[in-house]
Amino acid sequence: MFEGMGFQDFVFYIFAAILLFAGLRVITARNPVHAALFLVLSFFTAAGIWLLLEAEFLAIALVLVYVGAVMVLFLFVVMMLDINLDRLREGFWEYLPMAGLVGVLMAAEMVMILGSKNFGVDKVSAPPPKPADYSNTTELGRVLYTDYLLPFELAAVVLLVAIVAAIALTLRGRKDSKFIDPAEQVKVKRSDRVRMISMPSFKEPPAVEAAQNNKDQA
Repeated sequence: MFEGMGFQDFVFYIFAAILLFAGLRVITARNPVHAALFLVLSFFTAAGIWLLLEAEFLAIALVLVYVGAVMVLFLFVVMMLDINLDRLREGFWEYLPMAGLVGVLMAAEMVMILGSKNFGVDKVSAPPPKPADYSNTTELGRVLYTDYLLPFELAAVVLLVAIVAAIALTLRGRKDSKFIDPAEQVKVKRSDRVRMISMPSFKEPPAVEAAQNNKDQA
């Protein structure tokens, strides 16, 4: 079965199996923290597959950006929120037929696009060997900022608009919220915060005199 299979092919199938298992566990795990951890595993495995495809920059970017920043933030949010799992499972069987139909359509589209008709062995040849000083990061930057400069700039504008829209939707003025205006703090003066009051001095009687006074009052 494994005759004619090189070490790289063997590693690819191992990574592919782990990636499929981690992806299934992401959508089937009952605990959201476990689902997030399986998603981290799937990202690491996908980065390993990209290393096999000689895409070192994409692999490192996947690990640093998604695993090192996005997934860690998502994991902390999931752990800090008090998620009601029973409420999340409500309506599962009600939406299952529609979700199954959408999943089947997505799988059919992926098979039609990524099938052997377009991405077969006879259609996609192996990449030619590269020299020792070849850098795919340099080539990716050259293609990105020359041939695909306009789509890159449009994607940046779309992301900026999405960030501004998200902030505008979540920024709500609440009457019970407390905030501090730094400009008002800088302009404040000592006379606005501190007021000196002159009060007459009061001498507390000694303990003996106080006791004698209490005895006389009694």
